[in-house]
Formats: sequence, C-alpha cells, structure tokens
Amino acid sequence: MKVFGYEPAVIAYAVNAAVALLVAYGLDLSQGQVEAVAVITTGVLAAVAAVMTRPVVVSTITGAAATILTALAAFKIELTADQIGATVTGLSIVLALLLRQNVSPAPGVTARRP
Repeated sequence: MKVFGYEPAVIAYAVNAAVALLVAYGLDLSQGQVEAVAVITTGVLAAVAAVMTRPVVVSTITGAAATILTALAAFKIELTADQIGATVTGLSIVLALLLRQNVSPAPGVTARRP
C-alpha cells in the first residue's frame, strides 16, 4: 500500500529527517516536540493506511486519532483525558454512521443455524 506514491515508512523517515535537519539549523523545538512530531506523523500515516484498507477498520482510525490528540500536548495543546475520550467517541459515532457496512455484522453471520 502506498500513500502519495510512497510507502508510509518512507514518508515517516522523510518527516523525521526533515525535522532533524530543521532543528540542526536552528528551529527551536524541544526534545518532546521532536518526539511528538514523530508520533503525530505515525498516527496520521496509520489513519491514512486504515482508510485505504478494505474493509475500513474504524478502531484503527480512532486509535490513531487518540494518539495524535495526546501527542499535541507537546505543542501546548493540552487536552484532558475526558476531552480526548469525548472526541474519539464522537469520531467513532461519525465513522460508524459513514462506514456502517464495515461495523455491522452481516445477516448470515448473526443468523442461527439449525
């Protein structure tokens, strides 16, 4: 699976290398912020990969969203656990409505067999 014509790992490596280069030339990022960029990049790529996979796995997307929201604390966007939980719950509801065919059991699966 490719994203923008590249494997997700290549994109993650490129982002990490670009951040390292920018920091080396004076971009004022703390160690925590550099680590958060790597976490956010990985989370975004995981969400993109989950969306491109068929059938779409809603729990993978919501897990990536929770990871990204948590990592934003490194940039002074501090969300409480309740805010992150509510956001992920809302995202789960929206995705369940949009991707109903991927989260509802097939009729043949739920029917009892004699």
